Amino acid sequence: MMDNRNFIAKRAAAYFQPGDVVNLGIGIPSLCGSYAVDGVLFQSENGFIGIGPKAEGLMVTERYANAGGINFVPVPGSSAFDVAMSFGVIRCGRLAATVLGALQVSAAGDLANWATPGRAFGMGGAMDLCNGARQVIVAMELTAKDGAPKIVERCSFPLTAVKCVDHIVTERCVIDVTKEGLVLSEIRKGHTVEEIQAAVEPTLIVAPDLKEMEE
Repeated sequence: MMDNRNFIAKRAAAYFQPGDVVNLGIGIPSLCGSYAVDGVLFQSENGFIGIGPKAEGLMVTERYANAGGINFVPVPGSSAFDVAMSFGVIRCGRLAATVLGALQVSAAGDLANWATPGRAFGMGGAMDLCNGARQVIVAMELTAKDGAPKIVERCSFPLTAVKCVDHIVTERCVIDVTKEGLVLSEIRKGHTVEEIQAAVEPTLIVAPDLKEMEE
């Protein structure tokens, strides 16, 4: 049986289409590349489009490392450029999607993913990605390790961006952010609507065509 992290990544990758240029964050989002359809190109903030698999053995070279410092193998047709052009690509709306982790997502689709009280690591390119990508997908576990809700009425942690999230993919369900509110659109086998509702703060709208997530 697939572990939760890969299960989330596989479902998040289902949003990609051939020809898309997509940015993946660290953690669970970085696993999406293993499940994307052919023809999807991955972009890194430090100036690369066409990131392939993680480099191993003799394929490791300092020439190719993503924004997280991971060495990779470039795919045919890839290109490298400076950081200024990379953020130009991000800010001009050329990215089909970005997949990010989250500490909190609000009922309005606000995202907090870079700092908690007493711990700040720097926002990096997330602020630009959330405002520049055409689709913002959050890939995370439904609750914190202590069971605290990560989907909240209002974020208490410092915000990354406001009203930016489109979809929240978790190990138990998929929640879409709409003008009407948060819509529970998919649920994993073995879980219930009542269980999901108890794990989040906002009142969820249950989609009339609620689907079962594919394993």
